[in-house]
Amino acid sequence: MNTRLPNPVRPAFERVESDDAVIVNIGPSHPATHGTVQIIAALDGERVLRTDVHCGYLHRGFEKECESHTWHNLIPYVDRLNYCSALINDFAYCDAVERMMGVEAPPRARYLRTLLSEYSRIADHLTCVAASLMELGAMTAFLYLVMLRDYMYEHMADLTGARVTYSFGRIGGLAADLPEGWLTRLDEILNKYDDFVGRVHGLVDRNRIFIDRMRDVGVISTADAVNWGYTGPILRSTGVPRDLRKDTPYLAYSELDFEIPVGIKGDNYDRYYVRMREMDESVYMIRQLVEMLPAGPVMTDDRRCALPEKHLVYREIESLINHFKLIIDGPRVPAGEIYWAHEGANGELGFYIVSTGEGVPYKVHVRSPSFVHMGGVHKMIDGYQLADIIPTFGSINMIGGECDR
Repeated sequence: MNTRLPNPVRPAFERVESDDAVIVNIGPSHPATHGTVQIIAALDGERVLRTDVHCGYLHRGFEKECESHTWHNLIPYVDRLNYCSALINDFAYCDAVERMMGVEAPPRARYLRTLLSEYSRIADHLTCVAASLMELGAMTAFLYLVMLRDYMYEHMADLTGARVTYSFGRIGGLAADLPEGWLTRLDEILNKYDDFVGRVHGLVDRNRIFIDRMRDVGVISTADAVNWGYTGPILRSTGVPRDLRKDTPYLAYSELDFEIPVGIKGDNYDRYYVRMREMDESVYMIRQLVEMLPAGPVMTDDRRCALPEKHLVYREIESLINHFKLIIDGPRVPAGEIYWAHEGANGELGFYIVSTGEGVPYKVHVRSPSFVHMGGVHKMIDGYQLADIIPTFGSINMIGGECDR
């Protein structure tokens, strides 16, 4: 029997398992893949025999673009990696540059960065879980979660002036302090969180349809997850309590009391539940941070990276020159290299930075969790049903901006 295809779609599919196999393209622009990703699947009826997953249709040139902009001017580009939790990107990048410069953000900025990172984690998980539930037909649960997320988006816009891409981090601190009444509104939203997420738990956790679509579907073992470099909720869903906030604490995480939720089987249901529990832990951390928040400035006074106050720019030649040099030439980062990572909403978000001592970086490489996760997607969809690709891909939460950067 000759099973060689005359015009192979991909080299990996030059041979098929049987004459009955059908090769189909899912994507690269498909509503169930949340972005430009192509899944080439060999099907036997409704069963997925094997898949070949291709990302690379959204290339933004982030890393190359970084080589022609100052260290400060990169922050808006960093925002657009994982745009569902842009502040975590900001703070991880700024933290890496600060460590190269020997700059320390003030205590208030450090606590606020921690608080805003957890707030962003909640928004990211809400987006992931809501989209996944919608694709399974749970529209009521979707509306509860998206309504809550919109409250958070409006709240973040009050702080940063932007709805999604905030550009709020600064090398040495934050762009501004909290506006009046922001913490009061935060408490109101967290109370709404308890109500809305409680309703979602009641709607789907024991729903027979939801369980049948999620339990024992998209299973990945601990060994496979580790071998493919998985981190974040996917790895933790297999039972591994790996979390940089605990294992290598940064910002104010060493001072907080929180748990690392883990799953049992590494299936779609575990990934759903790990994210739901992580949001609860984030709320718990935010409440602690509000009580611990110290007074003081949110930006360092180190003239190597901090812009002088505007009234001084108008009155002092030294401040005018300092402002001009920081804007035009950028802060000068000492020659060297560093890799520094924060726990992003999807896993380990790391920046490898190389400096030659100039105002622009020689190299900025991001270890984006979505890109790493895409390498092992086939382990979670091969052997299952065609319809299972939708909840499984949703549970991976691929973000195109950081995946194909």
